[in-house]
Amino acid sequence: MSSKRPQSAPRLSASDHTLLSRILATLDADKAEDIVTIDLEGRSSVADALVIASGRSARHVAAIAENLARKLKEAGYGARPIDGLSQGDWVLVDAGDVIVHVFRPEVRVYYDLEGMWSVREPERAAAH
Repeated sequence: MSSKRPQSAPRLSASDHTLLSRILATLDADKAEDIVTIDLEGRSSVADALVIASGRSARHVAAIAENLARKLKEAGYGARPIDGLSQGDWVLVDAGDVIVHVFRPEVRVYYDLEGMWSVREPERAAAH
């Protein structure tokens, strides 16, 4: 299992950092693969971080997402919305300030969320 993380950790509040840590620990325990965290601070009003992971099959993807939502509820984060569970190709768990995407590997490559969110904004020419 390989786990990729950004070189600098997301700049999250203490409570968001705890949430992110819980999410990453649960994904790791459930054998999610290629876990990536993307810092969205200042780039999105929807969330502070995005976590992307892969499962080996549609069943594994669904199980990872269901268990994550259950663990978050047990930890006091309330019921978390889950989208895409019935198909298991791409499941999204809305954990509030952290959005979690779990993909089958080929679906992950197709949508390339890492590439989309990792693109740096064009540098603005300094006004003279």
